[in-house]
Amino acid sequence: MYTILVCDDDRDIVQALTIYLKAEGYGVLPAYNGAEALRILEKRQVDLILMDIMMPKMDGIQATARIRETANTPILFLTAKSEDTDKILGLNVGADDYITKPFNPMEVLARVRSQLRRYTLLGGQKQAPAPPKDVLEVGSIQLNDSTRIVTVDGDLVNLTPLEFNILRLLMKHPNQVFSVSQIYEQVWQENAGFGSESTVPVHIRHIREKIEIDPAHPRFLKVVWGVGYKMQK
Repeated sequence: MYTILVCDDDRDIVQALTIYLKAEGYGVLPAYNGAEALRILEKRQVDLILMDIMMPKMDGIQATARIRETANTPILFLTAKSEDTDKILGLNVGADDYITKPFNPMEVLARVRSQLRRYTLLGGQKQAPAPPKDVLEVGSIQLNDSTRIVTVDGDLVNLTPLEFNILRLLMKHPNQVFSVSQIYEQVWQENAGFGSESTVPVHIRHIREKIEIDPAHPRFLKVVWGVGYKMQK
């Protein structure tokens, strides 16, 4: 289980983040200023830090600079929109990313997963835990069937309901080729008829535009000419 240090002088924010993180199976250590965070890090091993910038006693930038003297633990800043200069300074002293307040808790969870995954690939001590049963993963794409949230490299992707259902179908069966008719019948829940041959490719194109770095040369959502489409594992 990963352990996350949540440091913010706003106790309501710490409490809210604790609830969401624990629901995802993470352990949480709360702190309310940078000095307190450093004291915790002297005694406990953590896998990621959520750090507010503006705090009493010791702010997030000072704390991050101290942490970076001895550790490469991923650090995500929690920042206000007015703190643009501090964001840049924070990234310069070693923060990995920042999340602007007010934030969507689902975005925070997505960023946390992304940073932990990257940290693990770069030599972190723990292997990434298996995703929950309702979460599908293909490469950097993650689809949560319960919350209907899709992320790519931790960034939220906005899909229409039909686009989501098409992507879910293909991600549930990686490397399996589905014809246009099969996709239409399983997603639209009706027999493929006039118009389905043009409808499905349009939705596929829109999905590619949202999940692929280069939609013209997709890494994941592949066409098998004369047969159909598949999600390349």
